[in-house]
Amino acid sequence: MANTSSRTLRLLSLLQTHRYWPGGELADRLGVSPRTLRRDIDRLRELGYPVEAQRGVDGGYQLAAGASLPPLVVDDEEAVALTVGLQTAAQSSVEGIAESSVRVLAKVVQVMPARLRRRVDALRAMTVPAVWSGAAAPRIDPVLLTTIALACRDNERIRFAYTDAAGRESAREVEPLRLVPLGRQWYLVAYDLTRHAWRNFRIDRLSEPTGTGARFRPLLLPAADAAEFVRSSLGALPQPYEVEVLVDVPAAVARERIGRWATVEEVDAGRCRVRMTTASLDWPALALGSLGADFRVVEPAELRDQLREWAGRFSRA
Repeated sequence: MANTSSRTLRLLSLLQTHRYWPGGELADRLGVSPRTLRRDIDRLRELGYPVEAQRGVDGGYQLAAGASLPPLVVDDEEAVALTVGLQTAAQSSVEGIAESSVRVLAKVVQVMPARLRRRVDALRAMTVPAVWSGAAAPRIDPVLLTTIALACRDNERIRFAYTDAAGRESAREVEPLRLVPLGRQWYLVAYDLTRHAWRNFRIDRLSEPTGTGARFRPLLLPAADAAEFVRSSLGALPQPYEVEVLVDVPAAVARERIGRWATVEEVDAGRCRVRMTTASLDWPALALGSLGADFRVVEPAELRDQLREWAGRFSRA
């Protein structure tokens, strides 16, 4: 019984990692016969999991949206709370939380019945998140993230409209690989089928992603991983300002507050050196102000000028 239960959980996990599994491949992964696999599928259905079967030589199985949530997972109220919470966490700036939330959200939405989706959509539409406008990240619809995450998971080509940094609009068809949250932005790493090259796309500039139904075998990414590819690509862009500031605060404090966007070096027990590379001086000014300590700008001179202008404006206010 213990072996059967463990195998059933393993089967459920496999069904949640791909949209469709050929029966033979699924049986091989579990180390069972096709007949035993059919019994395990029936056991999942008895527990409330909506598993669809396609018969024939090329037949297989997939997990589909059901009439009710599986009774041994969560009830309706818990499902709504879980989904809304994941949608909020998907926009989080806390390292590691956002990407994990998108993966879990993709699994939950896949099996959620329509009546619960309507409740979740209504709650999301009537909820206004409170954010600090000075450092707020672009607002991204979690449904858009989920659509792309599922395409990455299933190796499915997608089409979308994209607006580049210069405001030029274009239609893209890509082979999506991974979503990467970096700083205050989300990026899609994908192989662009029109330009025949790997690209990263800012999610806030992307709209109307649609699956094509066409599957693909992922090409080799020219980087250690998707996150490294995005960092390397962004590093190749022109960045006009190299910021260096001496701050009267311990290095540990500065790293905790702005370490994700800056390099912090300890000078002594009470001071540190903060370095940033940026295309705009607004963010360094805000970040330094958030430290709540005196500081001296080493470079660039433009940052000193901007701080003087801000100081005058704040003083007049």
